[in-house]
Amino acid sequence: MISLLTAPTVFLASIVAAAVLIYIPYLAVAYGRFQIGYDIAAPRAMFDKLPPYAQRANWAHQNTLEAFPIFAAAALMAYVTGLNSQKAEIAAITFVVARLLYSGFYIANIPLGRSLMFGIGSFCSGTLFVLSVLHG
Repeated sequence: MISLLTAPTVFLASIVAAAVLIYIPYLAVAYGRFQIGYDIAAPRAMFDKLPPYAQRANWAHQNTLEAFPIFAAAALMAYVTGLNSQKAEIAAITFVVARLLYSGFYIANIPLGRSLMFGIGSFCSGTLFVLSVLHG
């Protein structure tokens, strides 16, 4: 074990953390919306008017929404199969850290960091799937 938590708890906690991470970039979007003046009649039309950092935050938010179901399925597979592996725990925790950094790099306009974190996160999800299938 790499943590004080059991492997199943790490998997479930990482799903919760990844779900929360979906909305972290949206804080920057909200700030950008208030900078330009919120248009309650046409909130989606505002995206083209947002400052560049807020547009990137919106894209980070959307990508995080897309990455979450894959990770959640992989972590749930690990949980359901009773996987008790340090590699799996590391993969689950690393996914959450990578996705947090992904959003930060995206908002800060650091494409290489963003791409690296996307790749690491994807690798972590894949690792959980493979370890679960091999274990199950």
